[in-house]
Amino acid sequence: MISPKNIRAFRGRLLRWYRSHGRDFPWRRTRDPYAILVSEFMLQQTQVATVIPYYDEWLSRFPDFAALARASENDVLQGLGYYARGRNLHATARTVMDRHRGRFPRSVEKMRRLPGIGKYTACAVASFAFNQSAPIVEANTARVLTRLFDFRDPINSVASRKTLWHFAATLLPKSNARIYNSALIDLGALVCIPRKPKCGVCPVKKFCCAVNPAALPITKPRPGTKLLVEKHMFVVRRDRVLLQKSGGRWRGMWILPPLTLDGSKPPNLPRRPIYTLVFPFTHHRVTLQVFRRGTDEIINEQRRWFPIRSLDSVPIPSPHLRAITGLLGVPLLCGPGARTARFSA
Repeated sequence: MISPKNIRAFRGRLLRWYRSHGRDFPWRRTRDPYAILVSEFMLQQTQVATVIPYYDEWLSRFPDFAALARASENDVLQGLGYYARGRNLHATARTVMDRHRGRFPRSVEKMRRLPGIGKYTACAVASFAFNQSAPIVEANTARVLTRLFDFRDPINSVASRKTLWHFAATLLPKSNARIYNSALIDLGALVCIPRKPKCGVCPVKKFCCAVNPAALPITKPRPGTKLLVEKHMFVVRRDRVLLQKSGGRWRGMWILPPLTLDGSKPPNLPRRPIYTLVFPFTHHRVTLQVFRRGTDEIINEQRRWFPIRSLDSVPIPSPHLRAITGLLGVPLLCGPGARTARFSA
């Protein structure tokens, strides 16, 4: 265990290293809780280099909570591109405007009552926007902490996550937590990396208790991947494509109309699909099969014709956009919707 005296020395070395090697991101140049919240939503399970252009584009379209709250869900999904996170951010903006008079709450407890904001996101905004002494545990900091304390229990359990949060709080300074937390993240991203940590250049190597840092952290085996087959129809008429509003995985977005199968083949369904695409989704591996159908399909509020030339303004999930553009024989669309769909794959 690191002693209080060593904790102070640890922080000093870490912060000196960060002043020379810390990364420069647009969300680190602001204290606006809205801009920082947007970055945290976008950075969830997405690489930093991928996020930056979308972050800049998002803020140009929706610069604050008021602008986002006024936007339609269609505009939000088109702009953000990953589904539950987009809806949660939209709902949070409306809650901030309706219940907090446009001011983002400063306490972690109140933040966690907002849609889609968990412990990490709330602590990150508290630290980076308000410079509160709030610990953070995410992929990079968790890796650093397991090695510093030589923590050998699987980290993907409830008990282990509590222990990591305790470690993070133990090392946290009472002031300037914003800089300290950024430094800890960057140490994990640049030096204390997975598999082959750069221990030879680590500024806090002398405080590390790990005997074999490369073997940490330990994780439990993940559940096996489930295989799914999803069948959809491709219907084109007069330069228009038939799409259906999704009520499931991509709720609110537009997809190729699904074929409902009851164990037998529908009439006139070809034996082979005209397009097949395999893609991962959480713990699933989905095979998307597309079949050509006639034009005698029911049109209602959930199923509409869209001109091909306007598809770049329609929120379409990446697998379905790939299928459409592949079947039409045209390159990926170049508008904001196409950028979003490629990002959200």
